Amino acid sequence: MRKPVAAPEPEPVAPVSVYVSNPNVHEQTVTRVTHHTDSLFSFRITRPQSFRFRSGEFAMIGLPNAERPVFRAYSVASPAWDDELEFYSIKVPDGPLTEHLQKIAEGDTVLLRPKATGTLTLDSLLPGKRLFLFSTGTGFAPFASIIRDPETYEKFEQVIVTHTCRTAAELAYGHEVVAGTREDPIVGELADESRLVHFTSLTREPHAVTGRITDLMEAGTFPKAVGVEAIDPEHDRAMICGSSRMLADTKDLCIRFGLEEGSNARPNTFVVERAFVDAK
Repeated sequence: MRKPVAAPEPEPVAPVSVYVSNPNVHEQTVTRVTHHTDSLFSFRITRPQSFRFRSGEFAMIGLPNAERPVFRAYSVASPAWDDELEFYSIKVPDGPLTEHLQKIAEGDTVLLRPKATGTLTLDSLLPGKRLFLFSTGTGFAPFASIIRDPETYEKFEQVIVTHTCRTAAELAYGHEVVAGTREDPIVGELADESRLVHFTSLTREPHAVTGRITDLMEAGTFPKAVGVEAIDPEHDRAMICGSSRMLADTKDLCIRFGLEEGSNARPNTFVVERAFVDAK
C-alpha cells in the first residue's frame, strides 16, 4: 500500500502595499526622530525642491499605511530657508495618524501634500515694533519657524515668545530651539537675549512662573515679567497658537488690549491659527 503524498508547501507571497502612489503627494524620507517626553516628539524629513512655504505656515502630512492615508495639519517648525522640514507633535495612542506616526524611524516614508498655508505669517500683520508669540504645548511649532527667520528681525525690533506647558519636561523642545537660534550662523546675531525673549510658565509643577498665560495677562503679571508695561496696539503685534480654549481666551484679551484680528487677505494687529489642532 502506497503512502499518501503530502501536498507541497505553498510558496510565500510577498505582502502587497495597499497604498497607491499619488502624483499630487510628495513621498519624503525621515531623517531624524527625537522623543522629548512620553507624549511629545519631533521629526525631520527631506524637503522637495518644489515645496515652498512662509515661516509659520502648516502642511498636511500622512503615512503610506492605507489605500486612502489619513492627513493632518502640522505646523512647519523649521524656517523657510531650511533644506529639510521639521515637525513637532504630541503622541495620541488611538489617533488615526499619530498612533502610527509616533513610531516612525529614520529612513521611513512620510507623505507630504504640496501646498502649505496658514494665517501665522508676517504678511498677516501690519508693521510694528514688537511681536508677541503666544503658545501652549505643541503650539510652539510655528513660532519655532518664525523666530529662526531673518525677516522676523527685519520687521520687528523685539520678539517675545511665550510657551506654557504642564510640566518642565514639556518645555524642553522650546528651550532647545531658542538656544539653537541664538547659535545659528544665519540669525544668531539678530536673536540675542534683548531681541528674542523667551518666557515660560507651567500649570502643574513648580516653576519660576506658574499659571496659564491668559491668567498671567489678566493679573498683569505678563507682560511686565518681560519688562513691558502694557501691550500697546499702536506698536505691538501678536500671534496665537495652542489649545482651543487658549486660542479663544487669548484672542479675547488681545481685543480688550485694543488689537484687531487680521488675516492674509486683511493684515491687522494680531492673528490666530484656527486650522491648528493637536495632531491625531
